[in-house]
Amino acid sequence: MMKKILIILLKIFGAIVIAFALFIATVFIVNAISNKSEQGKINSYGQFVTVDGKNMNVLIEGKGEETVVLLPGYGTPAPALDFKPLVDELSPFYKVVVIEPFGYGLSDITEKERTTENMVSEIHEALQQLNIDRYTLMGHSISGIYGLDYVNKYPNEVSAFVGIYSSVPTQGDNDDPFPTETYKLLKKSGFYRLLMKLAPDQLIAPDVDDETREQIRMLSLKNTFNPNNLNEGENFGPNFKAAENLSFPKDLPVIFFLQANDTETEGWIPLHEEQVKNSVHGKVMTFEGGHYLHHTRSKEIAENFRKFMNEVK
Repeated sequence: MMKKILIILLKIFGAIVIAFALFIATVFIVNAISNKSEQGKINSYGQFVTVDGKNMNVLIEGKGEETVVLLPGYGTPAPALDFKPLVDELSPFYKVVVIEPFGYGLSDITEKERTTENMVSEIHEALQQLNIDRYTLMGHSISGIYGLDYVNKYPNEVSAFVGIYSSVPTQGDNDDPFPTETYKLLKKSGFYRLLMKLAPDQLIAPDVDDETREQIRMLSLKNTFNPNNLNEGENFGPNFKAAENLSFPKDLPVIFFLQANDTETEGWIPLHEEQVKNSVHGKVMTFEGGHYLHHTRSKEIAENFRKFMNEVK
């Protein structure tokens, strides 16, 4: 009797193992086939500029005399599409340039480390290729760190800095080990695609039409956890550390647009107030909203930015 029960249990266990293996194999194969088919469905936008022998994608809209350069937050899969509401609000008044750094949007992957120094140098080279030598730098999230380095390296080119929920060097929690291998496994196995399928609401996108949303979804699956994305995450600690001794030049106009009800980082608003306390023209403004403040508050951001720039002239 016991022997029969043991055989039945072994058979059940074997069936479960086989079913699980089939499930994993199916997820892997579906992901591989989908990756291949989606490559041909991603629409091009913007234009390529050659940076360090590779293609960096840049979107330019508007014909204003003054230029605003937009830099994305960490891991934004398609910056030019993600910034669409803000580009729409700014482009009637400015020439708006959205930079897609290597590993973002339609830009190539680079073998170079994703240090602040390399990324800032590449962004600058892209602008040089476009003959853009005077501009406002407007950065979301992690671009607050890269922007801080940028404005100190190229003070004669940057006319103002605008931070949208921008990171500050002293915000903490940047020394935690980055789970590179876990993320690699999620991507290669196809389980990241499965998670996106099961919870489509986790896709980060502004209020755009279905076609654009689908483009963002495909670019998210393409770019999230790619080699540059992971390497940038691994460099969080040293990149934040390198920015600790930097401050905005005193005479550079700086304005921050922040989430009013932020509970994620202790002292979030005072940290930004500290950054502009010595600025001749420094301002902090808050709005109700989330991390992607430009998805819902683009109109207010554009209006208050224009007002601020008129005041400092």
